Formats: sequence, C-alpha cells, structure tokens
Amino acid sequence: MVTAMGSGRAQQSTGGPPAALTLLRACHPEPTAAVTALSVVLAASSGRAAPGVVAVGAAVLAGQLSVGWHNDWLDAERDRAARRSDKPLVGGGLGRSTVGLAAFGAAAACVPLSFLSGWRAGGAHVVAVALAWGYNARLKSTVWSWAPYAASFALLVAFISLGRAGHPAPQWWALTAAALLGVGAHLANVVPDLDDDAATGVRGLPHRLGRTRTVAGAAALMLAASAVVAFGPGRVGWTAAGLPVAAALVAGGVVAYRRGREALLFRASLVVALVDVAMLVSRGRQL
Repeated sequence: MVTAMGSGRAQQSTGGPPAALTLLRACHPEPTAAVTALSVVLAASSGRAAPGVVAVGAAVLAGQLSVGWHNDWLDAERDRAARRSDKPLVGGGLGRSTVGLAAFGAAAACVPLSFLSGWRAGGAHVVAVALAWGYNARLKSTVWSWAPYAASFALLVAFISLGRAGHPAPQWWALTAAALLGVGAHLANVVPDLDDDAATGVRGLPHRLGRTRTVAGAAALMLAASAVVAFGPGRVGWTAAGLPVAAALVAGGVVAYRRGREALLFRASLVVALVDVAMLVSRGRQL
C-alpha cells in the first residue's frame, strides 16, 4: 500500500517528456499497478460481483496514486539535494504543485470510491491510505517506518473481505501474511536508497539495521509470508507448491542484489506477492 513521490518545475517547452508521462512516472507505476491488479484479482476470487470488483479496483488505484504522488511532492527538495536523477520531477518538466494537486485529488476520489464497498470496508481502506500518507510525511524517518506497511497491507485484505456479502472478517492467516509481506516489501524497497536517504536525514528502520540485515530481513519476511499463506489455514494442498516458487524468487532477488542490481530485490517482492495472491485465490472465499 505504501509508494513514493517527487518535485519539479513547470513544463519545459523543448526536449522534455510530456507532462502527463512525467506525472505517471511520479506515481511509482510499478507498485501502483501491482497493488491495484492484485486487489482486483483477490476481490474477484472472493466472490464479489463485477460492480464490486470494479469498485475495489477504482478505490485501490486512487489510493495508490495519491500515495505515490504525495511522496514525490514531499520529497522534492530531498531528491534534488541527493541528485536523484531517476526521480521524474528532479529533472524538471512538471511543476511540484501539479503533483501536489494530483495527490490531493486522488485522495479525495479515494474516499467515496472506498465507501462503495460499505462503511466497514471503506473505513479500513481509508485508514490504510492515511497510514501510507503518514509514512510519507513522517514515519519513514523513524524506527516505526515498518508499521504503516504492516498495517496498510493487512487493512487492504480487510477491505476486500469486509466488502463481501455479510461483511466477514478476514482470516487471521491472511492478515498475518499481508503484514509480513508489507514489511518485507518495505525493507526491499528501501535498499537502493539507503545511502541517499541517510545523506538527507532519513533514518527509518532499514537505515538503523544496515544494508546486510535489511536484505536478510526482507528475504526472511517474504518467505514467512508465503509460508503462512501455504500452511496457515491448516489444510495443505497443491497450493503449497507456490512456496518453493516464492523461495526461488526471493533467492533470485538476493543474488541480483549481490551483483549490484539492488532494485530487482523489490521487484522480486512484487512477484512474490503475485505468487501469494495466486495461493490465496486457489482458496477462494476462505479469505
């Protein structure tokens, strides 16, 4: 549930990419698309009718867009100080105020879209997005940087479950797996930015752990999440075959990190999430 944001200047008249493309890149499209798609798949597999599935997808997309843009909007000056040329807004082409307006606009849309699934589910999702904004604004620089990820991922599962007929509470193992995966994704996501963050005063949990322990923690938490999905319900079936697949992905991400391709560790976490969702989908309405 937690993504990132940036800065920029007014649209350049020559040479720069279109403003819409820069704005799209600033929303952190990979995690935004992944979380939205996985939420839609979970909603469809849980028995939601087509309108409900669409409502889930629209709410999660709006929330993820808001979190991504909010992060880049807040981090504009920090990204410039760190010379983060990979950040869409650092190189110019789009005004920082545009990103801020987009963030608040997406957040405003997220609220009514969330409540299309009912007040229980809607409340869970709005809190999840609010926690992600809290991460952007303050918590990512504290030892509690992991907490919004744990809570937001679990609340996303609650959002999908509580939106079903009868508003059933999600299973404990689904919440646990989501929280573990969220914290693992947090650790993996921060690894490439540890040095730049430290230079600009960001001191979250990964920065305090150090690079080696952060990578080890990310790998362990991702594996633990997959194990909970595979065995948590107490009925071991063919779905447990997803566990060695997840383990192979985690191992590949760690190997890529050791070879200097640190960003691939986070991408591995997104694919592990896909494997976990596939195992969840195979269990249908047990979510």
